[in-house]
Amino acid sequence: MYRKTSKMGGHGPPYEIPDYTKFRIDDIPQLKELEKALQAKGLRDPWIRNEAWRYHPGFGSKWARANKALFRGLPLGLALALVTVGATKMFGKEDEHGHGAH
Repeated sequence: MYRKTSKMGGHGPPYEIPDYTKFRIDDIPQLKELEKALQAKGLRDPWIRNEAWRYHPGFGSKWARANKALFRGLPLGLALALVTVGATKMFGKEDEHGHGAH
């Protein structure tokens, strides 16, 4: 269930905000353990549910998100670098000031 908002700045598609009731700590063992540890110390975190989205299956694990962020453009960038080097070797002008021009 999503709630639609208006377009930000009038550009692009509208941003969809997920319904807050979708993210609950009851389904997440790590957050339940944290809540129990806080209760044992006499503490309570009223904002713990704000961390529930991080554990939602649609967002992947911490390492999967890091891997996606760091290596998202690697295949395309590597392919473009190889095409650039190949095109430079085939069509590029020879360097007149290279090592053999002395």
